[in-house]
Amino acid sequence: MAQWVWGAAALAGLSTVGMATLAQAQTTLQVVYPPDGHQTTAEQIFFIGTGAADQPVLLNGAPIDGRSASGHFAPSRPLNLGTNTFILTQGDQTLAITVTRVVAGPTLPATLGFADGSLVPAADVARQPGDWVCLGAIAPANATVTASLAGQTYTLLPQGDRADLPPNSAVLTDQAQPIAVTTAGPSRYESCFMATAPGHLGKPTYSLTQGGSTITASAPGAVSIQNPSAIEVIEVTAAAGVARTGPSTDYSRLTPLPQGTRARVTSREGDWLRLDYGGWIRAAETQPVAGGTVVRSLVRGVTSRQVPGWTEIHFPLQVPVPVSVEQGTDTFSLTLHNTVPQTDTIYVTDDGLVERLDWNPVLPDQVEYRIHFKTDQQWGYKLRYEGTTLVLSLKQPPNLQAARPLAGTTILVDPGHGGDEPGSRGPNGTPEKDVNLAVSLLLQAALEARGAQVIMTRTADSTVGVNDRPAQIAQVEPTLALSIHYNALPDSGDAQNTAGIGAFWFHTQAHSLAQFLHDYLVTELDRPSYGVFWNNLALTRPHVAPSVLLELGFMINPNEFEWVTDPQEQAKLAETLAEGVELWVQQTGAGE
Repeated sequence: MAQWVWGAAALAGLSTVGMATLAQAQTTLQVVYPPDGHQTTAEQIFFIGTGAADQPVLLNGAPIDGRSASGHFAPSRPLNLGTNTFILTQGDQTLAITVTRVVAGPTLPATLGFADGSLVPAADVARQPGDWVCLGAIAPANATVTASLAGQTYTLLPQGDRADLPPNSAVLTDQAQPIAVTTAGPSRYESCFMATAPGHLGKPTYSLTQGGSTITASAPGAVSIQNPSAIEVIEVTAAAGVARTGPSTDYSRLTPLPQGTRARVTSREGDWLRLDYGGWIRAAETQPVAGGTVVRSLVRGVTSRQVPGWTEIHFPLQVPVPVSVEQGTDTFSLTLHNTVPQTDTIYVTDDGLVERLDWNPVLPDQVEYRIHFKTDQQWGYKLRYEGTTLVLSLKQPPNLQAARPLAGTTILVDPGHGGDEPGSRGPNGTPEKDVNLAVSLLLQAALEARGAQVIMTRTADSTVGVNDRPAQIAQVEPTLALSIHYNALPDSGDAQNTAGIGAFWFHTQAHSLAQFLHDYLVTELDRPSYGVFWNNLALTRPHVAPSVLLELGFMINPNEFEWVTDPQEQAKLAETLAEGVELWVQQTGAGE
């Protein structure tokens, strides 16, 4: 996985300078990362490469310690701001690599001015009366910043006590603490007001004054205040509309909205819509509903039925409303928004899966249904609208045979990357995609020998789209899904000293599988533990089955790489992983 590490030049193989030198000298010294000319905001960089095992490799004149038995290396070195030059030598072979460290975050122009792209709003926004409208800019510290909008002038104050946050990937290197803002760098200035009367306010004009000089600039986006009496309703046209906590893909995902969901639009920002229940969705995943009115529904009697492999619970509504899901270990909560209950009667079939269904109103216009399961393992769910009836499908546990627990199960195995997506690279240039496939094919054989039907997302070095893989999981509806990967790190990581098995999950139903397989592999193979992470990844998001992404070792760790690529160890790993899957299914399927 860890695609953040490998730039285009690195993915092509050796660094550009290294390739020319190697071609001339027929040397074994090589560096696969970073590429020459690499730029990063990290305070350090690691060098992934290899050389002859019987000779030292020098990095800027100092021997590289911690090389593997085959001569692989992954030392980290600090970076100064600007251009850093590194010389690697072994005997008469030399590689020169430059790495430029740039300032993280926004930068100011050489002359007085605002940071590029910092003026708010960056795109047209529309708000309701009573909403807060915030104006903001990034400018030099100790400056005077104002904004003029619709005849009003607002003084923007520096937000010096607001820390910056590192990217989400910082969790993977234990560097997720807030970053204190320095007084010497650019400052964020902000002012907010509450919108009152509807109307088009136009684009804010910002003024920046410092040292007797003043410059002005207009924001890219305009501000409008909507007429609350003008109701705009949309319907979700995507199979599963991606709802988020804010108006960009930087914001966290919410429960997908089933096709047909209707909601009132309460705000716009660029091509994003805020819906009346609070979630944001791209306009492209919706269509306007002509003559739409306030989306509001009653719900009355709730019923259920069994279909092969699933229990379906039907919620009859007057209009398809937004929904939210929250899973516990042995509970499943479904919230219907814009809904007022008139429920007096509920029937849930005695299916061996559901213990009971409770519900309670959440005033003024929500209702929560809480399903209690007979066991503490869930196997997947689906949501769809049939007309205006919401259908929640809950997967039944597999029917187990005591002698062969995997008989009758379907397991999807996804060898990560492939084709023109090599993934991370080992010190000698071996691409992750090759190791993923080799181990996945061995795993397929080991699972099939235990009675499972195995579906592969690829069986050769072919390109499979990142969205095609979860789509295949949704189509196949397997008992469980495993995505096989090997790891790397962002530039700020310690490649030489980071190793081990990692597991990633997203939905509660997959946590037990991720934790069990991680623990089993670490114990049975005597491998280091990298950890078990909740992570919003394309291959952990499918909710039709427990879906887990496994990082089975680090391609960039010089010593672990030798274990990763050892054919005997690969066979042992695949066999042990199949054992772990069998044990987990046996334990969870039996309700333990």
